[in-house]
Amino acid sequence: MKKYIVILIFCTTVVNAQLKTPSLSPASKIVQNIGLTKIELEYSRSSVKGRVIFGETGLLPNNNLWRTGANTATKISFSKGVIIGGNKLEKGAYTILTILNEKKWEVRWYKYESANWNTYAEKTPLFTIEVPVIKSAELIETLEIHFKNITMSNADLVIEWEYKKVVIPIEVDESKEILKSIERELNGPSDFDYFNAALYLHEANEDLTKALEYIQKVTKSDKALFFQVTREALILRDLNRLEEAKKVAKRGLELSKKAKNNDFIQLNKKMIEEL
Repeated sequence: MKKYIVILIFCTTVVNAQLKTPSLSPASKIVQNIGLTKIELEYSRSSVKGRVIFGETGLLPNNNLWRTGANTATKISFSKGVIIGGNKLEKGAYTILTILNEKKWEVRWYKYESANWNTYAEKTPLFTIEVPVIKSAELIETLEIHFKNITMSNADLVIEWEYKKVVIPIEVDESKEILKSIERELNGPSDFDYFNAALYLHEANEDLTKALEYIQKVTKSDKALFFQVTREALILRDLNRLEEAKKVAKRGLELSKKAKNNDFIQLNKKMIEEL
């Protein structure tokens, strides 16, 4: 009986101890914006520690598949679509595996599905790009994956370790989106913006004069919608401009009939009767 008690105490102690020690390959996370695109890079960093890393006698021999990081699959997430080596990637998360060689590395891109990098080894990559190996005279003790040469439309994803480095160009194609945004802002608020502003001011009873100014920027158009014109009539009524309100309500009634919206038909009819 005493034997079982000792074993139980030992097991409980082991479970509850939860000894924490530093990781040999600590995790790292980098967030970088390129233009309007947010990129998040998550990977683990190994160190040389006096070892040969690359080459036939190294930790990572030529022509072998490398997870391009330590511990788990490296994860690269894009908030918008990007272009890598002429290949388009949609918004989402991806991982890379690399075939190493003396003069070039083959970087294979996969849709991120699991932290277990072995799950990608037998899968067909989305695409593969070849990048030349750049030799460095200075030792890079700890693996580094980072961004350099950042502009509003592109950047370089740099992988360097030991005495080797490769550069992967990343482009963002946001010019059309940015130009549309600029044009929209320079043209001023849209009818939708003016209507929402008028709606808020009227419902909150904040500034009915300003609400009328905003709604009339919308309703002056022949393309104004039934609910927009009806809102103008309601604001005029609450400003005690009754004759104008009645006239506008009649317009709102006709538009409501064309839209076949019974709720607004009844609302405008009631308003006209009361006015």
